Amino acid sequence: MKVPADVSDESEQGTKRFRAKRDAILAAAAAAINEQSAKGMTFADVARRVGLNTTSVTYYFKRKEDLAAAAFENTLESLIAMLDVAAEEATPEDRVRRYLALNMDRLGRIQRGEEKAFAVLSDLRATEEPMRGRLMAGWREVFRRTRLLWGPTSSRAQTDLNGARAHVLLENTFWLPIWLTRYEPDQYGRVEERLMDVFAHGIAGKDAKWSPTLLDLSHDEAEPGREAFLLAATRLINELGYRGASVQKIASELNVTKGSFYHHLDAKDDLVIACYRRSFDTIADAQSRGEAEGGSYWHKLSSTVATLLDVQFAERGPLLRTTALSGLPVGVRNAMVDRSNGIARRYAGMMMDGIGEGSIRAVDALIAAQALMALQNAAFDMRKWASTMPRERAIAMYASTLMFGLFDDRMATG
Repeated sequence: MKVPADVSDESEQGTKRFRAKRDAILAAAAAAINEQSAKGMTFADVARRVGLNTTSVTYYFKRKEDLAAAAFENTLESLIAMLDVAAEEATPEDRVRRYLALNMDRLGRIQRGEEKAFAVLSDLRATEEPMRGRLMAGWREVFRRTRLLWGPTSSRAQTDLNGARAHVLLENTFWLPIWLTRYEPDQYGRVEERLMDVFAHGIAGKDAKWSPTLLDLSHDEAEPGREAFLLAATRLINELGYRGASVQKIASELNVTKGSFYHHLDAKDDLVIACYRRSFDTIADAQSRGEAEGGSYWHKLSSTVATLLDVQFAERGPLLRTTALSGLPVGVRNAMVDRSNGIARRYAGMMMDGIGEGSIRAVDALIAAQALMALQNAAFDMRKWASTMPRERAIAMYASTLMFGLFDDRMATG
């Protein structure tokens, strides 16, 4: 039986309204996740952002976990869509350039209020099964398609290098929204061009070689046991996010009671702040010792970067990922970002001195420094990758992605 036109139109309009409201809820959920993490998000907050009551939200998503999973899936689908467009270009450099351009265009639209930000993926590992398995499969597909921007490989070494490249590219685009706020919107095109210049040609000067010195960061513990406590907390927060790493899980990791936790710190926020301070102090210590090294500024910078990658790839001492920022109060979060920017400026200073002496290429040092921050921040996630080869080789290969550029193959053949 033929459906009357007016009934068909009404049904279509109803479907459009349903989708529009669902999209609005997902956008609100993404905003809440980015501010409070997935575990901190509440139906009430999402409903308030959309102008609905909580019951209306539950009509679309029965559980908070379903809503968070849908927001993450929306992010994964958006990333895959951009990667598919980028993959249509002819060369690896053109594909990466297109992917960066798509990300910058999206961030420009968000800044103009034409589009909503999608949910950051920091809490994927903290989701529950069976959603976790589905979401992690989606993330692996994003990674696989990113790696394919460099085309098929014919050797294990090339596959390893392309994996490092894919990771560094993705992490740089995830880190972009944190530091892009320091630029006026009409400068976004310039930022894109300068960042792509680092991606394409690296930081090293023309005749620079990779021969860093691993710096000694060892020191006496001011409070015995506290360092082990902060390391365990850092590992768990990196893996599960701020909300996912409960006090109980941290205590269990160390085989101590929750009371022992409160012996070291008064509250969980204090823990994250302490972990950040430890990480930032480690980076600043490496920078200071790197600056004290003899030789060129290229040697100073490469030694600093290599040392921090060695820290990240070692089980004993990871640095806290910036993904924990979404669980912190706004004031504390801003203070941590300010400290991060201070560290980036110190990298920029080393690069500018290196540019002056000719050991480092003429790059936009402030932008290249933020790219390095993304590289060292994300290296924790590549520990498994790094464990499949000698540590020295893993450090050289991973660092080469920015030090020599995303299209330089010397570390796959050397």
